[in-house]
Amino acid sequence: MESLQASCAISGGGPAGMMLGLILARAGLDVVVLEKHADFFRDFRGDTIHPSTVGVLGELGLRDAFLGLPHTSIRTLDAVVDGTRLHPIDFGRLPPPDDFLVLAPQWDFLTFLAEQAERYPNFRLLMRTEATGLIRDGDVVRGLSAEGPDGPVRVEADLTVAADGRDSVLRAAAGLRPRRFGVPIDVIWFRLPKPAQTQPSTLAYLGDGAMVITIDRGDYFQTGLVIAKGGIDALRSAGLPAFRSAVAGAAPFLREPLETITDWEPLKLLSVQIDRLPRWYRHGFLAIGDAAHAMSPAFGVGVNYAVQDAVATANALAAALRDGPVDLRLLDAVQRRRLPPVEWMQRIQLAAHRGISRPGAGPLLSRSPSPALRLAIGAATPVAQRLTARLIGRGLRPESVVPSLR
Repeated sequence: MESLQASCAISGGGPAGMMLGLILARAGLDVVVLEKHADFFRDFRGDTIHPSTVGVLGELGLRDAFLGLPHTSIRTLDAVVDGTRLHPIDFGRLPPPDDFLVLAPQWDFLTFLAEQAERYPNFRLLMRTEATGLIRDGDVVRGLSAEGPDGPVRVEADLTVAADGRDSVLRAAAGLRPRRFGVPIDVIWFRLPKPAQTQPSTLAYLGDGAMVITIDRGDYFQTGLVIAKGGIDALRSAGLPAFRSAVAGAAPFLREPLETITDWEPLKLLSVQIDRLPRWYRHGFLAIGDAAHAMSPAFGVGVNYAVQDAVATANALAAALRDGPVDLRLLDAVQRRRLPPVEWMQRIQLAAHRGISRPGAGPLLSRSPSPALRLAIGAATPVAQRLTARLIGRGLRPESVVPSLR
């Protein structure tokens, strides 16, 4: 068995885990991050890096290096409703310089964070290493056990952080169980080659009873068809022509690329889930990111909120970790700071889902979006755009890296 010691052991190499590991390593703390996969390449991770996350990178002196990677910068998130383009979110109304949103594959973002963290000798990233349980001393968590490519691994740590996603192994091992909220939708994800004549970056296309999401990844679109929860069997029964027709009904410019979908294999189901823990911590243990609160894909805020959890955690705990295990009150303070913005955003997401879903069979939307939904999407006054940009681009409680950690 490989045995390691660290100030902080982090399970999960997603945005929350990698950002927390980077900031703590910069602060001189010994950090071990475990990632169960061999790389960061996953097709259906969030690609939106919001203005507040770009701001955090700037505070760490990494903004220019990150923006040197292949990416797309956009200042508005548009929605096309029955062929009419609307501009409900305008990030250009935020204070510069972080007045835009970045579209970049999450695997590039995570690789970038890993490369920056690995510049510090006190940082260690273990790939293909999956946390399997907690090391306990009575009621106190003293680290984690894991399985790596060469066998068992044991990491003793003053703080163990679960950042291992919405199906967190360590969260369950700590006896923390989330409250789940019913979500009426799922998403079918698939790739489509870009047509010769493309459209501006668009949040969603709504029309003809369907909602389609498009994420620009250079030479192709990562595309999503929103369906009713549990509607995958009905979709399959209707056949591929009906599927292609549903997508093209909302986004006609995709009609020709849709002919490349000739079987069901490229279509992947994302079961949309919203949940959150009533309590995020135990003695020596803390859950953050999706392990503490699974967010819906709505508005693409998952990466943003995970990064903000990481920043708040580092701000609150870095100094205390230099002296060993942290007081339970500090862990409670992290939850008390981050829980209110999470709760409010999840309420907004749930309201958005209820606004687009219809019970029973048939199209997800009415044949034409409701007047209320049209009004909500099309509220493009400068005041409304400033509000939505602030709400989506920065979050309800944006976090800033404290000067001592920059």
